[in-house]
Amino acid sequence: MRMTPVDIRVTVCFLAVAFPAAGLLGAAQPATRIPAEIIQLTQFGPALGVGVAALLWPRRVRALLAGGPTRPGGRGALLLLTAPLVIAAGAAAYAALGGDGRPVRPDAPFALIAVAQLIGACAEEIGWRCLLQPLLRPRFGPLGASVAVGSVWGVWHVQVFARHPLYAAGFLVGAVSLSVVLGWALDGTGACRLLLAGGFHALVNLGMLLCMDEESGTVTPMVLFGVSGLTAAALWTWSGVRRGWPAQTDPAPDRLTTIMEDVR
Repeated sequence: MRMTPVDIRVTVCFLAVAFPAAGLLGAAQPATRIPAEIIQLTQFGPALGVGVAALLWPRRVRALLAGGPTRPGGRGALLLLTAPLVIAAGAAAYAALGGDGRPVRPDAPFALIAVAQLIGACAEEIGWRCLLQPLLRPRFGPLGASVAVGSVWGVWHVQVFARHPLYAAGFLVGAVSLSVVLGWALDGTGACRLLLAGGFHALVNLGMLLCMDEESGTVTPMVLFGVSGLTAAALWTWSGVRRGWPAQTDPAPDRLTTIMEDVR
């Protein structure tokens, strides 16, 4: 199935806003004196992209954010359990290789960090998993769309490319892998997609902050994070294909909506 002209325009608009907005917000963060440990303002770039697209194509964006019909046998609990398991596996491997696997104590109150991380994660996921994923899904299917979104999501974290090449590679593998996990888990979840995606994202961020020493730029924990995420993606993909999960659930625009939005 091909993407409609409206969906192509929404996709281009979202990406054209999300990337530069994130860069501008990141540049402005030092002036706000908000510690990056608490929240990174770049996370609100995708939300701004969704907002601009919603102003231009309100009906289509509203339908995408609402999601398709919720399918029985939700996988939300398993998704949220996967996040700490990925971090625990990576941290355990790091400790076994001689790294410091003990949790790091943050400077700010943990409750504040947890709430802020959830807000920031939802600001990202409303763009990546609630808008871009369903836009690409009809064309590429759940797995292909997840790989595409994960690749864009990984490249969007442009700061990782200033690190060691293996650090950047580990991060990109982890980003694509976790996007695959999210793609399988959220397929058919309907309107609860944002909270599930944001919760999973926040749990991963908190785990990396506390247990993976990733902010220091150390290569080994990031590579192990990528391997751990890849393992989780493989298990989710195996289970999804085995159970026949790839069913069309994302909202496709009806003919009238397509015509109405296409004249904008």
